[in-house]
Amino acid sequence: MVMCKSYLCLCHLTGCAIIRPPREGGIRYRGLTQEQIRSVQVLPVDYEIEYICRGNRVIAGPKVRKCLPNGTWTDMGHKSHCLLQCPRMWTSLENGRVTSWPSGLPVEGTMLHYSCLPGFILVGRNSTQCNKMGKWDSPKPVCHCRSLRSSLHRRAVPHEWWLAGGQACLPAAQMALDLVNNRSDILPDYELELIYYDSLCDPGEATKLLYDLLYTEPIKIVLMPGCSSVSTLVAEAARMWNLIVLSYGSSSPALSNRQRFPTFFRTHPSATLHNPTRVQLFQKWKWTKIATIQQTTEVFTSTLDDLEERVKEAGIEISVRQSFLTDPAVAVKNLKRQDARIIVGLFYETEARKVFCEVYKEKLFGKKYVWFLIGWYADNWFKIKDPAINCTVEQMTEAVQGHVTTEIVMLNPETVRGASNLTSQEFLDQLMSKLGGKNPEETGGFQEAPLAYDAVWALALALNKTVGPLKAKGYRLEDFNYNNREITAEIYRAMNTSSFEGVSGHVVFDAQGSRMAWTLIEQLQDGSYKKIGYYDSTKGNLSWYGNDKWIGAGPPADQTVVIEQYRYLSQKLFVSVSVFACLGILLGIVCLTFNIYNSNVRYIQNSQPYLNNMTAVGCMMALAAVFPLGIDGLHVHRRQFPVVCQFRLWLLGLGFSLAYGSMFTKIWWVHTVFTKKEEKKDRRKHLEPWKLYATVGVLLGIDVLSLMIWQIVDPLHITVEKFTREAPKADLDVLIQPLLEHCSSEKMNTWLGVVYGYKGLLLLLGIFLAYETKSVSTEKINDHRAVGMAIYNVAVLCMITAPVTMILSSQQDASFAFASLAIVFSVYITLVVLFVPKMRRLITRGEWQSDAQETVKTGSSTNNNDEEKSRQLERENKELQKIIQEVAFSTYSYTKSIVTHGHVLGTVLMGLCSCGGDGEEYFYGFCVVDWDLPQ
Repeated sequence: MVMCKSYLCLCHLTGCAIIRPPREGGIRYRGLTQEQIRSVQVLPVDYEIEYICRGNRVIAGPKVRKCLPNGTWTDMGHKSHCLLQCPRMWTSLENGRVTSWPSGLPVEGTMLHYSCLPGFILVGRNSTQCNKMGKWDSPKPVCHCRSLRSSLHRRAVPHEWWLAGGQACLPAAQMALDLVNNRSDILPDYELELIYYDSLCDPGEATKLLYDLLYTEPIKIVLMPGCSSVSTLVAEAARMWNLIVLSYGSSSPALSNRQRFPTFFRTHPSATLHNPTRVQLFQKWKWTKIATIQQTTEVFTSTLDDLEERVKEAGIEISVRQSFLTDPAVAVKNLKRQDARIIVGLFYETEARKVFCEVYKEKLFGKKYVWFLIGWYADNWFKIKDPAINCTVEQMTEAVQGHVTTEIVMLNPETVRGASNLTSQEFLDQLMSKLGGKNPEETGGFQEAPLAYDAVWALALALNKTVGPLKAKGYRLEDFNYNNREITAEIYRAMNTSSFEGVSGHVVFDAQGSRMAWTLIEQLQDGSYKKIGYYDSTKGNLSWYGNDKWIGAGPPADQTVVIEQYRYLSQKLFVSVSVFACLGILLGIVCLTFNIYNSNVRYIQNSQPYLNNMTAVGCMMALAAVFPLGIDGLHVHRRQFPVVCQFRLWLLGLGFSLAYGSMFTKIWWVHTVFTKKEEKKDRRKHLEPWKLYATVGVLLGIDVLSLMIWQIVDPLHITVEKFTREAPKADLDVLIQPLLEHCSSEKMNTWLGVVYGYKGLLLLLGIFLAYETKSVSTEKINDHRAVGMAIYNVAVLCMITAPVTMILSSQQDASFAFASLAIVFSVYITLVVLFVPKMRRLITRGEWQSDAQETVKTGSSTNNNDEEKSRQLERENKELQKIIQEVAFSTYSYTKSIVTHGHVLGTVLMGLCSCGGDGEEYFYGFCVVDWDLPQ
């Protein structure tokens, strides 16, 4: 049973087996679906298959095959291939013949042979072959008429003329040649002919073409390359053959080098011509810091090097310089990280889309930023869909809003007729007619077309200018050869002095052979470019329209505006502490007055009043130091601040020496005199007051000497500490830079270490001496226990405060509060402990000076008598203690005997109270005993 569908039977009948398609191609099966093709192994008789090729390849060989009854396909002796096709224009030759082998389409392997008709001469190679890349391996030759009029050959190595660049430049050059050849006043005995080749902007391809040009007839007189990479190769080699090179599309700054390219000229201005305009705009908008991002190519690198030199001369800094090869993501992030605001971008149009997609992602646009771009991109370059980016058109439009472009003026903005007798608008009209009405935005090289047009005119006028001088020397232009330097020199001089009005503006070359031109300044406003000015770099003249538009109130700042803001001490805290300090000073005055007024009272005399006076004065000086501690830039000018620093140091240092030094002296001498063994006490010399004062003087002198050395060797001055910048609460393009003023010196830590070490030892020693003398009782210095208590408090507060204030030095409020309150508390404690008990005693006991005048004697004899009386009382006290012990023992024995004879309930209390001469009370006796004995 046979199952059939339609006219094709899907069974094993007589037919042809399926064959493999050609490489880079496939087979079209008529009437079959994909599923049927997979299941069929044999196709029926008379079934036809058709070969198809991928991309722009074509079939070489049979395109259709038919299944024969014998089970084979037709023309199996001829294989079918999918090959690239070379341009067909090579297969025809004006005024000549072309033979092709093999015949058919010009595909890979096809050979073309050229010959000219009688009366014409073949210029170029007589054969060419189509290679695997779909290109002919040699330029197309031409057939020139053997006329009486001399022919000058102008060879060009431009961009691909059917792709970007040459689509408009080639018709413009041909327009110029037609006008020149029709002018009787320009090269009347010569005719310029244009022979163009495609270098693909590839230096390797250009090398091959240059070789063919130089080693085939006729001799060439001028080379006109297009793109920068090819111009670099051609211009560097041309001097070996004494050839002038004139480029219409090269902008690389590297070509402006007369040592390397001695015969090079160009009607396309150098890319560095943008830089004077950029610098002028930076100065106009008062920017002194810019950033750059470039694609890593030679033209942009050299442009940026030139810009760096120019901005340096103008006093402008390039703070950030980023580059990328293919992916700009990291470079854009770095711009954001380093707070770039004014950014110059140097990259091609395709890379510009990548950059601004990343700009949108990093939010590197808006009122804070200005981008400077190259102006020769298409007007809608940011709206073109590009598979290389993942940003929408709306996002790209938002990111590019407000950027500024600088563009060389390639079309004369004025309505003037130049050397070609055409205005710029008439030139455009004729060019559009040549292009067949194509959209200029979609026509490669449309903006550069006026430069190609003027390049032909510059060459024609220069050659015309050389005819007379050469004739005077016995030369003609047609006498040129690759060894004739004189004709080259004449052409060079003529080119170097060229000056005429072209459709692109005034044509003139600088010393490096580069075109001088105006620069157009545009800004993207609301999705379209608006002209905002022109800049003439030759005269330094900026023509400004005043229609620039900004998102904010005006041009943004070139960096985040940093407002310096000093941190000052809280005035509430300062006033509060100052009130306590003033009260403390009043208390010190009261204590000092009291001590001086009652200095002849015996009780006051026995406390060494002069040392107590020094303590009071020192406490008041320490309290006075609180005021300069709280004074900062809010109260005094910075020039006066070092004086405040000196007051802080001297008041606090001398106050400590007087207050603590006098107390330390008391403890020291109490320990020295009254802590010896009993048998040695009587033999010790009497304590003389001058020794106490001398001790205080020594401590004070050490401080004065150390402070004087400090101030002479390394004086205090003001230093400013900077903190992390802070953003204000309001949405402003500013940052707050907090600053804090300090009193410091070059070796501040060293000096503080010396002072703190010395004072710390005194404090520790004072604590030790106070502890050792706590049980000593003497009338010579009767307040040494109160002094010890004061020393404890002062030492603890000082040893805690010193390191803490150093740690908190960056926190002005905390540091001041800790230091000032430590001073206030230690002073208050010292004054209260030393003076209040004395006031209380004199008030409660009435021991005023008037009551004691009759019995108190002055001088050292009185003091000596009191000391003798004290010793006598001590001896009597010891004798009484012995008697009391004996009586106590007898009483105990008697009581015990009574208890043994009966039941006794009672309490025995025996004791003795005795009052010391200095008012201290002692109790000697037994404890209360309660016996409850059995009956």
